[in-house]
Amino acid sequence: MSQNVRPKKALGQHFLTDLNIARRIAATLDEYRGLPVLEVGPGMGVLTRFLLEDGHDVTVAEIDSESVEYLRQHFPELAQGTRILETDFLQMPLDELYKDGQTFCVIGNYPYNISSQIFFHVLEYKDQVVCCSGMLQKEVAERLAAPAGTKARGILSVLLQAWYDVEYLFTVDEHVFNPPPKVKSGVIRLRRNDVTSLGCDERAFKRVVKTAFGQRRKQLRNSLKPLLAPGATLPESPMMSMRPEQLSVQQWIDLTNALAR
Repeated sequence: MSQNVRPKKALGQHFLTDLNIARRIAATLDEYRGLPVLEVGPGMGVLTRFLLEDGHDVTVAEIDSESVEYLRQHFPELAQGTRILETDFLQMPLDELYKDGQTFCVIGNYPYNISSQIFFHVLEYKDQVVCCSGMLQKEVAERLAAPAGTKARGILSVLLQAWYDVEYLFTVDEHVFNPPPKVKSGVIRLRRNDVTSLGCDERAFKRVVKTAFGQRRKQLRNSLKPLLAPGATLPESPMMSMRPEQLSVQQWIDLTNALAR
């Protein structure tokens, strides 16, 4: 199968060759049957095949023209319905594809070099994306799911976990890809939680989290000083002596409100 499309290093393409793993990844959306599914970077459709077999209403976004041609030949049901989009997922206005607040799922074997940007893009449509699952580099997958108090925790851990329940599901070895990557992969699933409002200014929340993690080795009393207005002082709080990876989502919300005051 994999000799049909040439993997392109510039696009970070590593084609999954193990059908059992593809089937397991597709199964992460079992409880969301009936909702439309957008697959990112399907390549030669190893995952697409099982999503269709499972009865999902699938649209695929693929930037590689060679892969698009392959998909059109091998998945006529998608080609006829113009559900093969030759486009860059990161540039897609998803609310134009799924109009009027239609909820949907996102899935993919994500290119390692842009996986973080993919999840930032998903976050922009958090009110519509009810589930996002798939495979990415193991360390990045672990970071997204990292709980408070762990060194792997980072900006995306906090921003995603504010709106989603994030699970690290299983690890995938290098040898089931063509070409094999130099790292292991991890499969994760994000399920939208019931939060509709953070209880703080959302833009300020992002700014506080990003500023603190920008100097993650410093205590918050030092890393957050650039956010203060001239003459303002930091709030009195035990959190000021903590480092960013130690805080829970709720503590970040409390901190954002304290800084606003």
